[in-house]
Amino acid sequence: MNQDELKAVFDKQATSYEEQQKKLAPVHDGLYSQLEWILSELPRAARILCVGLGVGVELSYLASRFPDWRFTAVEPSGAMLDVCRQRAEKEGYISRCTFHEGYVESLPDIEQHDAGTCFMVSQFILDNEARSNFFRAISERLKHNAILVSADLSSSVGTPEYDALLKVWVSMLHAANVPKDAIEKTHSAWAKDVAILPPDEVKSIIKNGGFGSPVQFYQAGFVHAWFSKCSPITSV
Repeated sequence: MNQDELKAVFDKQATSYEEQQKKLAPVHDGLYSQLEWILSELPRAARILCVGLGVGVELSYLASRFPDWRFTAVEPSGAMLDVCRQRAEKEGYISRCTFHEGYVESLPDIEQHDAGTCFMVSQFILDNEARSNFFRAISERLKHNAILVSADLSSSVGTPEYDALLKVWVSMLHAANVPKDAIEKTHSAWAKDVAILPPDEVKSIIKNGGFGSPVQFYQAGFVHAWFSKCSPITSV
C-alpha cells in the first residue's frame, strides 16, 4: 500500500477512528501514562513534534497536563487532522498548536523541538532504509538530545512467541467486540501492508535514523514502545 492509498484509508476512518480505538483503551492508557513521566523534565515552555498523530489523542493527553507546551501536529490525512483540530478547539489548546497536513519530510523549516512522539506510524514503511530515513527526518527537526517516544507493532513473525501473542491479541479484540471480519481484515493487512519486525530490529532502525540506543519502556501484546535521545550522525 503506497502513501496515497494509506492516506485514503485513514481519511475514511477519521470520523469513527477514536470510537474504534476506545475499545483498546487499556493498551494505550499505559503508554500515555508513562509518556507523561518520560517527558516530565522538559522545559516549562517546551515544543513537541507529534508525527502521524491521527485524531490527536496523545496531543490531547499532553496538552491537558502541560499547559505551557506548544505542539506541531503532523498528519497526512486531512480528515484525521480536521478531527484533531476540532478536538483542540473544543478542549481549549488550539492556540498552542501548529497543524501541518502532510508528512514530516515536507514540514517547513521551523523552530526545533524539545521532544517528539510517533505512535503506530513507522510500521507502515516496509523498506528498512526508508523507515530509518523517516526517523532521520524527525531527528532533523529535534534539538540535540531531544527525546523521541515511538511505538509500533513488533514481534518475530513466525515464531512460537508470535503465535502465542496472536492468540492473546485476537482474544482481546473479541472481548472488545471487534467484528470477526474486522479481525480477519486486520490480519490480512498485517501480512502485506505492515512491517512487523523483531524489537531489536526496530531499535536498530531508529538508531540508524539519528538517535541513541532506544530504551523499551512498554509492551502490551504486539505494541512496543521506546524512548531515545536525538543524536544526529555527523559526516567525517
